[in-house]
Amino acid sequence: MEEKAVTDMLRYEKECWEQSYERIAGIDEVGRGCLFGDVVAAAVILPNGELLEGVDDSKKLTDKKRETYYELIMEKAIAVGVGYVDARTIDAINIKQAARLAMKQAVEALQVSPDYLLVDAEKVDLSIPQLSIIKGDANSQSIAAASIIAKVTRDRLCKGEWDAKYPEYGIGIHKGYATKLHREQILALGPTAMHRRSFLGNLLIEQPTLFDL
Repeated sequence: MEEKAVTDMLRYEKECWEQSYERIAGIDEVGRGCLFGDVVAAAVILPNGELLEGVDDSKKLTDKKRETYYELIMEKAIAVGVGYVDARTIDAINIKQAARLAMKQAVEALQVSPDYLLVDAEKVDLSIPQLSIIKGDANSQSIAAASIIAKVTRDRLCKGEWDAKYPEYGIGIHKGYATKLHREQILALGPTAMHRRSFLGNLLIEQPTLFDL
């Protein structure tokens, strides 16, 4: 039963291999629903036929397991690319377009050019053959691997650089999502330059942005 579950994660990859595609990139993004910070996307090309047991949708994994699989994926992958789109751009072009832009950047950052893309519920604006898969991170190993890389990359920024820059907001705790703590701190302190104004709605305080230069 366990073998079947693992093999199913390669179903879409196998269809690509049967059509003679060699370098298949899985693509996913994280941070779409956050009030704060970049949306981050990753693209991952794994060796054909490589089964990474336990690699699954990053949302199903604990922080510790995500970190473990992050290191495994980085070790095994033929290529990994990451794309970042910041809050100001998200506000300017909307989150859907920003997520697509981050995905495009992630593919363009790959050290090896892919010849097919498996994308989590989205289209990448590149002239490369591709397939959009609903809940792709739970049904394709390549997309699941990308979801882990994107999630760990963004979480490390939240707990490191971004939390250090704005320590009063608890970014390392809630990762920029709309928790009670986060909303309370925005109300108390005002939004930072890294908050997505278009996401704040009624929370938006009519005052100059703190930390604006």
